This record gives sequence, C-alpha cells and structure tokens, in this order.
Amino acid sequence: MEQLEVKKLRFPVIVEVDEDGYYIVSCPLFRGCHSYGETMEEALENIKEAIEMCLEEEGIDENLKFVGYREVEIEYAKTATDKGKRAP
Repeated sequence: MEQLEVKKLRFPVIVEVDEDGYYIVSCPLFRGCHSYGETMEEALENIKEAIEMCLEEEGIDENLKFVGYREVEIEYAKTATDKGKRAP
C-alpha cells in the first residue's frame, strides 16, 4: 500500500469587500483562484476549497513564491462629466 506524504501549506490571500458587503478573496499564486463569502470566515473557508482545486489541477510550483504586498501611488482626477481618468 502506497503511503501519502501530507504537508501543511500556507498560501497568501487578498481580501476585499465589494459594494454589497461580500468578502472577495483571491490567492495570487494561482491564476483565477477567487472566492467570496458573506462573512470573513465563510470567505476564508471558500478560498481554501478553491486553492485545493487549483492544487489538484495545476500542482504546486515550488519556485513560485509570494514576495509581499506593496502599494503604488498614482494621481487620479475626476470631474463631474468624466468617470475618472489619470492626471496628465
């Protein structure tokens, strides 16, 4: 009988809240790995399932590492007639 090796893996997730109050969760290590929930706890449980599906389909690339979170600053101008555009 073949013995399975079980590892505990940690994955970064990004959490946002949409206009309806739902928590939108994404794992940047997998393309298209997103989920949501009405509560933070539900969203996190759902993204775990999505990550497991991504692992089953794609496997894990040991060379791909999450480096960190950064913010960038841009200038943004909005007028009453424009929906929004970058400042020149």
